[in-house]
Amino acid sequence: MTGHDRADAHTHEDGAAGHGHAGHSHGVGPDADRRWLGIALALIGGFMAIEVVIGVMAQSLALISDAAHMLTDAVSIVLALIAMRLAARPARGGFTYGLKRAEILSAQANGLTLLLLAVWLAYEAVRRLIDPPEVEGGLVLVTALAGIVVNIAAAWCISRANRSSLAVEGAYQHILNDLYAFIGTAVSGLIVLTTGFAQADAIATLVVVVLMVKAGYGLVRESGRIFLEAAPAHMDPDAVGDRLVGHPPVTEVHDLHIWTITSGQAALSAHVLVEPAGDCHAVRRDLERLLEKEYGVTHTTLQVDHRQEPLLSVGRAGEEPGGEDPHCADAHGPVHREGPHAH
Repeated sequence: MTGHDRADAHTHEDGAAGHGHAGHSHGVGPDADRRWLGIALALIGGFMAIEVVIGVMAQSLALISDAAHMLTDAVSIVLALIAMRLAARPARGGFTYGLKRAEILSAQANGLTLLLLAVWLAYEAVRRLIDPPEVEGGLVLVTALAGIVVNIAAAWCISRANRSSLAVEGAYQHILNDLYAFIGTAVSGLIVLTTGFAQADAIATLVVVVLMVKAGYGLVRESGRIFLEAAPAHMDPDAVGDRLVGHPPVTEVHDLHIWTITSGQAALSAHVLVEPAGDCHAVRRDLERLLEKEYGVTHTTLQVDHRQEPLLSVGRAGEEPGGEDPHCADAHGPVHREGPHAH
């Protein structure tokens, strides 16, 4: 090997190295979880139609808000099912990662619908606090108790699915929030039935709004991180760079990029320099194993080169010899070297 040998390779090796595709986590599989999501969709859709009719009859905003929330539940499940089908398609043409980020689009849509619905319900709840209508407490209570049973069943179905997928997690958060909403609605119905305090219906709606905002913000934030190519939340790129450069005979790591392709599927690329006498190929294999074992990253692209020895040069006083990095004319991010260094 010469000083400029390059091991620019992917960690998709078979055999003893254990880097084959079978060991990857690709978020959602082509067939997994569809049956559970389909059962949850049938439960939610059927009860939603009944609840709309009863909510109008009882003049209960809490019931109508629950029905509206159940509509978003149904939409979120449909989006998750569509995302599963798209994510299962193989990579081809210009989509070199396939359509795996369809599930992230689904998660973002779920989060945004939760936030938008929360705004509308908050407005209606405040309006009803000021001017409360007559509410049929008994009808609200019975319907809410039935809704609790339906949502527990639907939440159980989705909990059996792969919640590492943001699309499935988005549907699960929708149904979980709906379960809380029905509990609040049942309490408000009981209060209206026993005390006649009609504002309890609007207060229960405001409690649900807070839960919806919390869940919606979490989904938008997590999906937004993936769209912006941020590193996974549990990984610190600086710490990863320092860990790589601490592996002899590595002397420098730069152009380190860590991002998420889809839920549970992180990718990493970096330019690694090793000592002139180091074995580039052995270093690459060692670093690939390290990244998989310690960080769970199996999609890696490591460009490994020998560090160039400084050459004696003649220049003006005050100038640093060596000039630009011969390996990267336009390096990105911090440079990781042994010993203290800036991040």
